[in-house]
Amino acid sequence: MPNATPVFDRSFSAFLFDMDGTLINSIAAAERVWSRWALKHGLDVATFLPMMHGKRGIDTITQLGLPGVDAEAEALEVERQEIEDVEGVVALPGAVAFLTALPRDRWAIVTSAPVALARRRLAAAGIPLPDVLVTAEDVTKGKPAPDGYKLGAARLGFDPADCLVFEDVPAGILAGESAGANVAVITATHDHPIETGHPQLANYLGVAPVVGADGALQLAYTAG
Repeated sequence: MPNATPVFDRSFSAFLFDMDGTLINSIAAAERVWSRWALKHGLDVATFLPMMHGKRGIDTITQLGLPGVDAEAEALEVERQEIEDVEGVVALPGAVAFLTALPRDRWAIVTSAPVALARRRLAAAGIPLPDVLVTAEDVTKGKPAPDGYKLGAARLGFDPADCLVFEDVPAGILAGESAGANVAVITATHDHPIETGHPQLANYLGVAPVVGADGALQLAYTAG
């Protein structure tokens, strides 16, 4: 059973989900593409790969400060390759049923992926496309900046403080915190324990949303 924390003791106006590692497992596909990119630029793959998860591609490349590299052009090429390679992209256990149980006006996806890649991976994993999808193109500052989660909450018509963010990596967790939202951490794709004071859920099995008469959401344990 997940750690008992205050997120199970209150209601929320909406749920905001990261995509990669939170709703879907796309690690193998992403790391295939980014490994080739890293080798092309003479980077140590083992050191580089943990740095790129949860952030926009253009931010990952820009932050490296590689001489003579056009970050925008490189990010577009990486995106093209990621769109082509969705082998092994799957929904996390229980994710589809969890999302299907939510009112469509009460949840959003906030991802660091570009919109074309986000749509491609969601379709490959069988995840329903939300009414509100915030992607890399929607913000000028990606995670760990809070902009995406603030925008997702605003598009749903709620304050981030009344929302629960589901995340899986430090950059996204910090983005949720900085937006003023509550955070739950999904650990399905973690190889090692993550240091966080937030509640941790392996996946979406054993939990379910409860929708109140006013549309507010609660996170509850199930018999499973």
